[in-house]
Amino acid sequence: MWALKERTNETEPESDNFTLFAKDVEFKGIVNFGGTVRVDGRVEGEIHTTGTLIVGETAVVKGVVSAGVLMNSGKINGTITATERINILKPGILVGDIRTPLIAIEEGSHFHGMCDMGLQQGCENPPATIVS
Repeated sequence: MWALKERTNETEPESDNFTLFAKDVEFKGIVNFGGTVRVDGRVEGEIHTTGTLIVGETAVVKGVVSAGVLMNSGKINGTITATERINILKPGILVGDIRTPLIAIEEGSHFHGMCDMGLQQGCENPPATIVS
């Protein structure tokens, strides 16, 4: 009897928030989420999530984005902060300044902007000047 209860709990999936902005959705404003967000439509403004933001191939995002993980296959124009990583996937286009500790840019995708990977501690001691 106890073993059956334990097995039942193991098969239940963990509940995770998942939000979808479908292909025909157009949104202007500020949105805050706590889980995974997938955008296939158009968003203008700000998107904030502590989880994963997935920008699909048909998506257009303009504005400020902050996420744990950003996976972009669409078009983003704005300022992006990702606490874990940014993946720009084919045929994704990202135009703007980004801040992330890790970035991967797939062949066939495009990035235009400034990238800050936060290497502050390694730059405290400037390299020695070479005198010739």
